[in-house]
Amino acid sequence: MFTGIVEELGTVASRDGSRLRIAARAVLDGAAIGDSTAVNGCCLTIVALDPPGGWWEADVSDETWARTNLGALQAGDPVNLERPVRLEDRLGGHLVQGHVDGVGVVVSPAPDLRIRTPEGMLRYVVEKGSITVDGISLTVVTPLVDGFTVAVIPHTAAVTTLGTKGPGASVNLEVDVIAKYAERLLGAQLEELVRAGGPPSTPASSEEAR
Repeated sequence: MFTGIVEELGTVASRDGSRLRIAARAVLDGAAIGDSTAVNGCCLTIVALDPPGGWWEADVSDETWARTNLGALQAGDPVNLERPVRLEDRLGGHLVQGHVDGVGVVVSPAPDLRIRTPEGMLRYVVEKGSITVDGISLTVVTPLVDGFTVAVIPHTAAVTTLGTKGPGASVNLEVDVIAKYAERLLGAQLEELVRAGGPPSTPASSEEAR
């Protein structure tokens, strides 16, 4: 579990088949093989690391290459990095799983960032709600018919990849998992009501009976 607060701007060192090597420093502090690290908001498992050398590696599945923007990464590209949240940490962003829901496209760059979003994700985008863009916890300013806008402060633009993302760039998106659980639970209740013939009728009040 992550918070969407980027800890470090790392760099793709190499990509060899399924193996992705990331050059980094801060996120290697206390890291061990088997630990998780978010790369552009995608949760990956450390399978090799060399803290003195400043790198770590992950094996990326074909599914992850295909369903995220990691498949477009090349050596030298910057990536947003975050270690998993600890129970004693401050939750500065929101609860982020590192499970990418879809890939959006930058329409307008920061600071007035506009993202075009896959249609199936639009119902989870609400004004002032949280959304994760390339692993960064952001607040929706305006939901749109094809996406949303967010305001990116100069600090965020400087310490993440958002400062270099221009129109046409792809970004990993993760919606608030609480919204998905609420939809699933409410959907099941609605299905039960439909099977039962609709909600029970409300008895008429004594005034209405007269």
